[in-house]
Amino acid sequence: MPEVSLSDWNRFVASHPDAHLLQMGQWGELKNEFGWKPVRLILDRETGAQILFRRLPLGLTLGYMPKPVFSGQWTEVSAQFWREVDSICKKNHAIFLKIEPDSWEETFQPSNLQTFKRSNHNIQPPRTVTLSIKEDEEEILARMKPKCRYNIRLAEKKGITVRAWSDISAFHEMMTVTGGRDNFGVHSKEYYQRAYELFHPIGTCELLVAEFEGRPLASLMVFSNAKRAWYVYGASNDQERNRMPTYLLQWEAIRWAKARGCEEYDLWGVPDEQEETLEANFETRRDGLWGIYRFKRGFGGQLKRAAQALDRVYNPLLYWAYVKYMGNRE
Repeated sequence: MPEVSLSDWNRFVASHPDAHLLQMGQWGELKNEFGWKPVRLILDRETGAQILFRRLPLGLTLGYMPKPVFSGQWTEVSAQFWREVDSICKKNHAIFLKIEPDSWEETFQPSNLQTFKRSNHNIQPPRTVTLSIKEDEEEILARMKPKCRYNIRLAEKKGITVRAWSDISAFHEMMTVTGGRDNFGVHSKEYYQRAYELFHPIGTCELLVAEFEGRPLASLMVFSNAKRAWYVYGASNDQERNRMPTYLLQWEAIRWAKARGCEEYDLWGVPDEQEETLEANFETRRDGLWGIYRFKRGFGGQLKRAAQALDRVYNPLLYWAYVKYMGNRE
C-alpha cells in the first residue's frame, strides 16, 4: 500500500513546484481538524494525491481528491494508481470519490474515463481569473483596467495603508460582515486561526490589512506554493469604502506573491458563466459572485475554467441519492 506519512508527503510536494495549494500537507492537516480525514499516497516520484474523506453516519465517507499531483497528462496516469486509490477509498468506506483535476478545461484530455462519471457538481468554484505576474510591476499595472489602476492610486492618495496583520478575531468579524452583505458562507474563527498557524510560519501565507488612520477597513489571506499564489479569503467592512481600500490591498497581495517568486496569481472564483455573459451583466447583477467578478475583472487577468469534476463510484445506490439531492438543490 503506497500510503505515506505527512513528512514524506511534504517532501514529495516540495519536489513538484507546480503542486496546488489543496495538495499541500498543511491543507490536509487543516481539513483534518474540521471533519475530514487526509490520506496521502505516492505511486512513484511523478504521481501522488492527498485524498480527503468526509465522515458520514454509519461509518461511511465521501472522498475528495482536489487537484492531484500528476506530472504528465491525465491519460498517462497508470491503472495501478487508480487501483491503489480504489483500495484506499474502499478501506475508508467511501460512497464515491470526487476528483477535481489540476487542469484547465481547454487543455484537459479525458480519453480514459471509462471508470469515471462526469459530475455536474464542483466543490471549488470552477471559473476564476488568473494574472501573470512574471513581468515587472509597471507591466502588471498596465494590463489592468484603467479604473482599477485609478482606484489603487486613489487609495494611496486618500491615506490607505497596507501591512501584515495577525488579528484573526478581527479578520473573522470582518469576514462575518462581508458574508452577510454578499451572501456567502463564512468559516469559524478557529478555522482561520488554524489556517494561519499552519501556513504562515513556513512563509506560504500572509494576512494583510488595509487601514485608514489605524482603523482596519479590509483584509485578505493569500497563499502561495512555488510559482503559484491564490487569493482565498477576503473581507471588508462598510467603512470608508470611497477610499477604495480593497484595491490597494489586492495590489499589495500581488506584490507579496511576486516577491516570493510566484509567476501566477489566482483570484479564486467568479460566476460560472461565459465571458460574454459576464461582461454583459456585471454592471447590473450583484447576486452570488457577480459583485466579486466586477472587482476581480479590473486586475486585467485571464478568465479560465477548471476541468469539470469527475466521480469514481463505489456505492451506486447511495451515489444516486447524492446526485438526486444535489439536483434538488439547484
